[in-house]
Amino acid sequence: MRLTTKGRYAVTAMLDLALHKDQGPVSLADISQRQAISLSYLEQLFAKLRRGSLVSSVRGPGGGYELQGGSESIYIAQIVDAVNESLDSTKCKGAGDCQGGETCLTHYLWEDLSEQIHTFLEGISLADLVAKNEVKRISQKQDRKHSIVSENVEDSRIIVSIL
Repeated sequence: MRLTTKGRYAVTAMLDLALHKDQGPVSLADISQRQAISLSYLEQLFAKLRRGSLVSSVRGPGGGYELQGGSESIYIAQIVDAVNESLDSTKCKGAGDCQGGETCLTHYLWEDLSEQIHTFLEGISLADLVAKNEVKRISQKQDRKHSIVSENVEDSRIIVSIL
């Protein structure tokens, strides 16, 4: 079973949003820089997350996205489901036609695995991940790196305006 990029990026972006929720609305550009995810890809994902009622957008200067509800009430399975990501580990994508229209010997084993994975992700909230020391440490490192990049960009703007 392999979760594709869409599901991984959606979870990563939502975790970034949860980690930075105290700073007000979070821009997709900031998430893009911190997580090295294409801005256009994030826009597509957040359109689905908004339709799934997991985030809300804030317009205007200082706008961005906010979690809709607390991080303790948003579960990883909801995020994956909102971006229409399949956790199906069967060869036939759950259709039961694994071998030329027939169900293979291990179809129900892989179907059960898919259900177990989904159940596992239903039990993990964004708040659970935010509370992990490893996640906090990685986030702080990303924030420092993002801050340095932002300062360098600002310094470049000042130099260009002086010239």
